[in-house]
Amino acid sequence: MKHFLPALPLMIGFILDCIIGDPYNIPHPIKLIGRLIGGLEKFVRKRMKNLRMGGTLLGLTVIILSTAAPLALLIICYHFSLILGIAAESVLCCYMLAAKCLCKESMKVCRAAESGDTEAARRAVSMIVGRDTAVLDRDGIVRAAVETVAENTSDGVTAPLFYMGLGGAVGAFFYKSVNTMDSMIGYKDEKYADIGRFAAKTDDVLNYIPSRLTALLMMVAAPVCRLDGKNAFRIWKRDRRNHASPNSAQTESACAGALHLRLAGDAWYFGKLHKKPYIGDNDRPVEPQDIRRANCLMYAASVLMLIISAAARCIIWGGIL
Repeated sequence: MKHFLPALPLMIGFILDCIIGDPYNIPHPIKLIGRLIGGLEKFVRKRMKNLRMGGTLLGLTVIILSTAAPLALLIICYHFSLILGIAAESVLCCYMLAAKCLCKESMKVCRAAESGDTEAARRAVSMIVGRDTAVLDRDGIVRAAVETVAENTSDGVTAPLFYMGLGGAVGAFFYKSVNTMDSMIGYKDEKYADIGRFAAKTDDVLNYIPSRLTALLMMVAAPVCRLDGKNAFRIWKRDRRNHASPNSAQTESACAGALHLRLAGDAWYFGKLHKKPYIGDNDRPVEPQDIRRANCLMYAASVLMLIISAAARCIIWGGIL
């Protein structure tokens, strides 16, 4: 029995996230990490002339503090009681997952689009995407929501699960600290090219395996959601590199193929048009129901990743306890 104990926090944390998600009235560790990043960015810009070196120092500081805090907490909890340790680690694992939140927010777009309220759908999608939404019609809004679910399946759910399999909640905090930095300062524009370089490159490295594994799991899980796994593989093989990021198109292409949709393409950011290649084939018109299908695919792939990560956790740590 003791060999299965290391996997309990992963499974409990995943179940908690699926049931309750992120409570909005309780401080979230990711928000605290975000504040740390924001404060350190101001410090580096004010005190250091070499922003590339400053960005590296910022990144290392965020990673160390973001992993040291949960590690210290868990050492204390496990020292007092195994049950207390498992409970604390389960809660921390739950905090690092975003399946419920991703589904809840994207479904707001789905319901508004289904009811014909394009402006409500636009407001809802603006909360989960970084692009300008004012120029989007109903189909563009739905397509943006599908793309967000597809891409964040990895960033928000399966990649944290992957690192939980290697290092429990501490491994997930390590990953999310880098992923949060990338989302805040990992841009290639003039303002962030130097200070965010370390965050962007580190995020690319950490997501390399999880993004590709998640795309594979989407192909395997597609039939469970009554979607096309074979076409998911075909589009993934063809379009997985159709993005500036080496990882973002992995899950997006698998999802596009499974749904027989064309995603991506040109998009507006901060009033500027960015030319991007398409992902997938325009086999049929997009519809609000596709957001539900994308969420089904997200959950199915996440369950498969949970099984893999729980098994890895037992193999790696089961013999140590």
